[in-house]
Amino acid sequence: MVNMDSDLEYRPLARPTQRVVTGRVVKLLDGYPRELRIGQPVLVAVVTAASLVGLLLLAFRSLLSSAGGGGSRRSWKELRKGPEFLVTPLQLRDSDNRLCEVELHGHLAQSALHPADWVQITLKPQDPDLPPRVERIVNLTTGQLLRPRHATLWTHLGPPLLLQAILGALLVVVIAVAVVLPR
Repeated sequence: MVNMDSDLEYRPLARPTQRVVTGRVVKLLDGYPRELRIGQPVLVAVVTAASLVGLLLLAFRSLLSSAGGGGSRRSWKELRKGPEFLVTPLQLRDSDNRLCEVELHGHLAQSALHPADWVQITLKPQDPDLPPRVERIVNLTTGQLLRPRHATLWTHLGPPLLLQAILGALLVVVIAVAVVLPR
């Protein structure tokens, strides 16, 4: 009896364990979105501090004019959901001739990487179920230094909300100092 599967050689993709890997780009697979998880304690602290300043601003606006106003606010559900970022699986053949898979988070110019480019990538481990994430790519073929950027908690919350949260935290500190320090 002849084994039909003997002609098929399946070689699983390796997951590099080194911090820096040098190799050739084999394939950039199609990207897909992944949601960034946001911890509820951090979100509660930021939103609470921002709400204090928001209430003060609302009271101040109502004293100055009867016109409503204020921009549209994102709901708790929208803030809690977290931002999505692009994940592009990248396959490369390392210097030991192993086929490796890593993840590229964020966006890069389409012309930045091509199959057969010689690259040196710096990796960061992620969840054990996921391949390591690319922090930095040096394209040795073109001489480009590439740093993919993806959404973070701070970019998701946005400068207006973060500024309000900082002012709210400062307000709490000033009130606490005023209450604690006797005259």
